Amino acid sequence: MEQNFHHISILLDACLEALRISPAGVYVDATMGGAGHSLRIAERLAGGMLVCIDRDDEAIANARERLAPVWERVTVVKSDFRSIDQVLASLGLPGADGILFDLGVSSPQLDHAERGFSYMQDAPLDMRMDRSQQLTAGEVVNGWSRAELRRILSEYGEERYAPLIAAAIERERAKKPIETTTELAEIIRGAMPAKALREKQHPAKRSFQAIRIAVNDELSAVREAMGKAVDALNPGGRLAVITFHSLEDRIVKSAFQEAARGCTCPKDFPVCVCGNKPKVRLVSRKPILPGPEEISDNPRARSAKLRVCERI
Repeated sequence: MEQNFHHISILLDACLEALRISPAGVYVDATMGGAGHSLRIAERLAGGMLVCIDRDDEAIANARERLAPVWERVTVVKSDFRSIDQVLASLGLPGADGILFDLGVSSPQLDHAERGFSYMQDAPLDMRMDRSQQLTAGEVVNGWSRAELRRILSEYGEERYAPLIAAAIERERAKKPIETTTELAEIIRGAMPAKALREKQHPAKRSFQAIRIAVNDELSAVREAMGKAVDALNPGGRLAVITFHSLEDRIVKSAFQEAARGCTCPKDFPVCVCGNKPKVRLVSRKPILPGPEEISDNPRARSAKLRVCERI
C-alpha cells in the first residue's frame, strides 16, 4: 500500500557538521529511511557521490521522489547495512569519505499501522523492516519458547518483568494464537504489577522494542556493521552513528573505543609486540545530544545520541 513516507531527521545539522562533507567525496547513508539525511548530504555534493542503503521497499520507493532533485548524485541499494562492505565493492568503490548510521526505527514504520511496530495501533504482528524476510513478530510471540521470550525481553528490552510477561504470553497462546499488536499489548499490560502500570511510559514499550530487535536481528547487525564501516573509511573519513537505546549505544561506544585503542599488550610489557595500531580517533569522548528545541519539535529525538570517529 502506498504511503507518504514522511520522516523527521534527527540531529540533522550535527550529522552534517560531523561528516565534514567534501563536494567531490564519496558518502554512505547506511540507513536511508525517510531520506532526510540523504537529501541534505547530496545537496552539498558537486562531483561527489552518495550511496543510500535500505532494506525497506517503501523507503526505497519514497527515495525516488524525495531525492529527485539530487538523483544524479545518488545511488540507492536495497541491502542490509551489515553488508556495507559488499555494497561498496559492488559499486567499485574502494572506500568512503563519510558514513552515517541512524539506528532508529523510521517514523513511517512506526506510524503506518499495518507494519505492526506500534503498540498504539491495531495491526498484525509483523515488525519486519525487510518485508521479504520470513521471520515475523507473530512467529516470535507464538513460536519461541517461554525461556527464549524471557531472555529477549530481559536482554533486548531491559524489561524487569520479563518472567511474568513471558509466562502470560505462553498461557494466552495456548488458548489461541496471538495475532495482533493490541492483543499482545493487553497481555503485557495484564501481566505487569499495578506499580509498573503507573510508570510514565506505555507498559508494552520495552517488550515491543525487544521483539522488534529479535525479529530484525538488530544488535548483531550493528556489531557486524561497525567493524566493516571503520574498515571502509578512507583516511580522514568520518563515521557518525545515531543510537536510540542503551544496548545499541554500548555496542557503538565499545566498537569505537576498540578501533581507537591500538596496542593490546599488557601494560608491563617494555615494548609493543602485538603491532596493533589505532584505526580511528574519537572526535568527541561524549556523545552529541539533541537540544531542548529539537526535542520539543520532535519528541522521538529525546533518547538520541550521536557518536563520531575519524579514520587515521
